Parts: sequence; structure tokens; C-alpha cells
Amino acid sequence: MFESLGVINVWTYLVGLFFIIIAPGPNSLYVLRTGAVRGIGPGYRAALGVFVGDAILIFCAYLGIASLIRTTPLLFTLVRYLGAIYLLYLGVKILHANFIAKKAGPASEMDPGERYFTKALTLSLTNPKAILFYVSFFVQFIDFSYAHTWISYLVLAGMLETMSFVYLTLLIFGGTLMARFFRQRQTAARLGNGLIGLFFMGFAARLATLSS
Repeated sequence: MFESLGVINVWTYLVGLFFIIIAPGPNSLYVLRTGAVRGIGPGYRAALGVFVGDAILIFCAYLGIASLIRTTPLLFTLVRYLGAIYLLYLGVKILHANFIAKKAGPASEMDPGERYFTKALTLSLTNPKAILFYVSFFVQFIDFSYAHTWISYLVLAGMLETMSFVYLTLLIFGGTLMARFFRQRQTAARLGNGLIGLFFMGFAARLATLSS
């Protein structure tokens, strides 16, 4: 069925995609935390930022822009450091909010003006690991002898977005359940937020040392 659309080895793709999606990363961690701290609606706005970011990167891979970034050291380094700086900023912000919440109570941690979609989208677009994924992994499952490869990209993208939607939905609702558990356990909640902030800073350090 999928071979007629220029997609090959589809089951291998789905298995690989599953493990890639469930691997911990800044996007999924941000969606989880947003669902836990802000609720289901903001969690889905953050997830939408991830979906749109993935769609843009897939389109860039189709146009060849992702390959250009990968093979141009200056561009790759620029994206890498922008992503690392943004992750570091988020990590520091979470730790700072956690410190303020410890002094003033849990209400101070809430930020009604936070742009969940924009933050998640920025995380996606400044992640060169995602660019490498779409260039090196994605294209292995496209038959380039097929006349309309854009359809192949669309099929693979649809599978990715569907699987990502299911996983992020589990994270969002899991986050809200965690919030109920931690609501009466403020010390444990602050510890969890502190660990998330440190994770973001760790992602920043790892991204800063990434090579193409």
C-alpha cells in the first residue's frame, strides 16, 4: 500500500519513530511540565507548537534547507548555539520561578501570559538534532524514484504527527495527574520543578557540544 506512495520499509520506520518519540527531550519535557503546572489547555497549546515545528522542519527537509544547514558548518553552529542558549534560558527561568515559589507560595509560579505555543515552537526550530533526524533518518524510507516525493514526505509526516499527538496527549494528562498528586506536597513539587530546570540546562550543555 505505502510503496505505491513512495514510502518503503514502513514498519521499520514506525518502530524507529516510536523509540525516537518516547526518548526524553526538551520538547516532551516542556509539554509535560506545561500540562502539570498550567493544565490541559495550555498543554495542548504547547503540543501544537511541537506539531507546527515538526511540520516546518519536514518541509525544510523536503526543500533541501535542512541538508544545507547540516553541510554548512557556520549555519549549523549558529542554530546549535541559538538552541543551547534558549534551553539554558528556560532552565534558568524554571529554577528562578521555583525559587520565587518557595518564598512566596505556589501561586507565584503561575504565569498567565506565558506563550506556550511560541516557546514549544522555538524549542523545535532551534534543535539541530531534529534537523539531523529529518535529513538522515527520514529520507531512508522514501523511494526517490517515485515521481511525487512530496506525497511520500506527507505520508511519513502524517505518521510522525499522529504518533507524536498520542504520546504528547499521554504526557499532558499524565502531567495533570501528577499535579494533583503534588498539589498537597509542595516540597516534592519544588524538587520536581528544580530537576526539570536542571534537565533543560543539561540539554543546553549537550546541544552546545553537538557536532554535525
